[in-house]
Amino acid sequence: MLLRGQNLLGYRHYADDVVERFVERAVKNGMDVFRVFDAMNDPRNMKAALQAVRSHGAHAQGTLSYTTSPAHTLQTWLDLTEQLLETGVDSIAIKDMSGILTPMAAYELVSEIKKRFEVRLHLHCHATTGMAEMALLKAIEAGVDGVDTAISSMSATYGHPATEALVATLAGTEHDTGLDILKLENIAAYFREVR
Repeated sequence: MLLRGQNLLGYRHYADDVVERFVERAVKNGMDVFRVFDAMNDPRNMKAALQAVRSHGAHAQGTLSYTTSPAHTLQTWLDLTEQLLETGVDSIAIKDMSGILTPMAAYELVSEIKKRFEVRLHLHCHATTGMAEMALLKAIEAGVDGVDTAISSMSATYGHPATEALVATLAGTEHDTGLDILKLENIAAYFREVR
């Protein structure tokens, strides 16, 4: 579940007890992984949700909402990673919601986080600018533990890179996914009718 930290699923802050109760009910109803983010990258706005997720035995994934500006340096992301680890997370996601993470920046960011911290790291890129596929590949080369993709008939544009393209790219390499491309093609055909 994608959880907006203290905002839960909305656009206003909720009290800690509301966050706690929401997470409790979500876990009881089957949610087991929560990607918790704050659009302003303020760890204080993620803390209550992350702690609630862990207290109910689910996977708490803290999130770096990637952006670029003079204030957003590599050190910014390393500091936020450290703060999230101090709060208590099971993994970290780099969330490139606007598709602006360049391949080389992805490589550097993943490499530096993996070098400094022992944490499972996930990359989420949107295909908006056309760089996502290359960013995923460079992140994989740098040691990222997981990436988000979408079946080809539902991918690209504002979505994620195509699963089949990444599976084919990695086939026969040390990063081979083992996924069956023919089964993926059947899934893509099914969803092509929906789109």
